[in-house]
Amino acid sequence: MDPIYGHRPASNRRESSLDSTAALLEAMLEDDPTQSSRMLRVTSASLYTCCQKVRLLLPPSASTSTLTSPNKRLENQRTVDSLYELSVDIKKVRKFKGWVLSESSAYVSETADLLKDMGADDTVIARILETHPEAILCRPEDAVAQRDLWVSVCPNRRELMSIIEKFPASFFTLTHHDNQRANILYLQSLRLNKRIISKLMASAPQSFSQPVERNKEVIHTLRETYLDLGGDEGNLRIWLQKLLSQNPYILLRPAEAWRDSLGFLRERGFTTEELLSLVCSLRASMAELKPEAMEQALTYIEGALACSEDELKQVVIRCPSVLYYSLPTLVGRYQGLMDVGVSMDQVKESPNVLELTTQIVLYRIQKLASYGYDVRSGSLDVIVGTKKDFEMSYGKLQLRQRRPLFNPVAPLRSVEE
Repeated sequence: MDPIYGHRPASNRRESSLDSTAALLEAMLEDDPTQSSRMLRVTSASLYTCCQKVRLLLPPSASTSTLTSPNKRLENQRTVDSLYELSVDIKKVRKFKGWVLSESSAYVSETADLLKDMGADDTVIARILETHPEAILCRPEDAVAQRDLWVSVCPNRRELMSIIEKFPASFFTLTHHDNQRANILYLQSLRLNKRIISKLMASAPQSFSQPVERNKEVIHTLRETYLDLGGDEGNLRIWLQKLLSQNPYILLRPAEAWRDSLGFLRERGFTTEELLSLVCSLRASMAELKPEAMEQALTYIEGALACSEDELKQVVIRCPSVLYYSLPTLVGRYQGLMDVGVSMDQVKESPNVLELTTQIVLYRIQKLASYGYDVRSGSLDVIVGTKKDFEMSYGKLQLRQRRPLFNPVAPLRSVEE
């Protein structure tokens, strides 16, 4: 009997009802087996429904995932409850990073307070902890030190919070803190823009975890390469910033990769001026080039377009991307152009068309054809470039649109309409 409300608790009432049901079933089995069978099915269904309702009333901490097989470690009840109070999707954490919930030491409230102090609202905090629950395992003093380090390269805390929301793993990776600080100081000594440094830290945190000497070696190689090719010292910083912003992982590539790529192109007859043009065009992609792949691409282009060595160099200078496209990609795109009636000479005159996928080329050719322009009898320059470039090109053609014969005074309509 409940001492306050004066009646039996709900759990006792359920137990009593189950006992009564069992007694009734025993009596019915003795009287009529057929009727008892039907009644048994009805009772089983009722019991199943009752059990489902009881499961729904259980708190998240009593979930079956918490009480699973002995092969799994028991979850830290305090961690689970703290995350639940922050509206974190516990099921999502269990599915992808369940081991975090079993750690004995966790700092849920401290991590949430740190994020809130940087301007995060409850929704953002929940999303960060769902995406990267390992954040709650960082000691508060380490997280604060990391925040202070990142503040030194972020214009304001609002922008820092935006970076953390997109790259929580980068911020809460607290290993090699001394290397991080040394690399930041080195890049700041180069007078690089703060946003460039923060983007590097967010997109490629591994480059800040490695010793600063490795990054110095790569930067030194880039500097020497640019100056040896005739680059202007005054433009070096701007060139480096463009390089690093285009490919944040460039510092992870060994310095030898640059030397090998440039050495191969020198052997193919490219002059210093031409190499500087390629380096400025390809920027970070230069570090990704491999001599073997470049050799295959150049050999194919030389044969497909029937180029002389000088013509081949002009094709590469006008379309440097042919150096890093794989051989199957180049073959597929060139063959696609041949299939729609484009000539070899047209491709040689406008090699940038190889930067477009076959689907984009077909779409643009068909769109121009609807305006009365036949690409096969003209230049391919009108279809190359970005979507904006293409729209400007066919807009300048001022092609005559045909009116329907059945209504000569009908207004002109574009294809999109």
